[in-house]
Amino acid sequence: MRIFKEEQRFNQLWIIILIMVSMLVPLGIIVGTYLKKPDSFTTTEFLIIIGILIVASGIIFLFKLSTRIDEYGIHYKFFPFHIKYRGIQWNEITEAYVRKYDALNEYGGWGLKGGALWKKSKGVAINVSGDIGIQLELKNGKRLLIGTQKENDTKNILATYKSKIKKVENG
Repeated sequence: MRIFKEEQRFNQLWIIILIMVSMLVPLGIIVGTYLKKPDSFTTTEFLIIIGILIVASGIIFLFKLSTRIDEYGIHYKFFPFHIKYRGIQWNEITEAYVRKYDALNEYGGWGLKGGALWKKSKGVAINVSGDIGIQLELKNGKRLLIGTQKENDTKNILATYKSKIKKVENG
């Protein structure tokens, strides 16, 4: 039994820079207000506001996409949206393959995207970076794309379990 595991986080340099830059304006306003008029809020309130800003800006780094492919199927968890793994058994899948995709145009960006709000025919995407994903087409007609940074490993493991995927019979 072969098992594939992958964990991904939002840790791209451009995201870190964007968050740092976007924190500068509110921090500048708060610190400026506090320095010009120290009685506008207490030191405790000042520290709480700064703490909330830092926590709110850093919350994206708690997000984690975990993928597991094994003899039973494909399992994924996008914390904090999913606390437990969600599993799709092989007998629920009509097709599973690795493909290149355009996160912005096809799904509206990265994260938990798609569905009713964006090009419903494309289905749902769960991704944190890049442009390579595991495309799943399910027997119930739904489509799910799970991002991966391990293209070759993913192709190999899907090839291993290809015989477990049963095509939908016509008629």
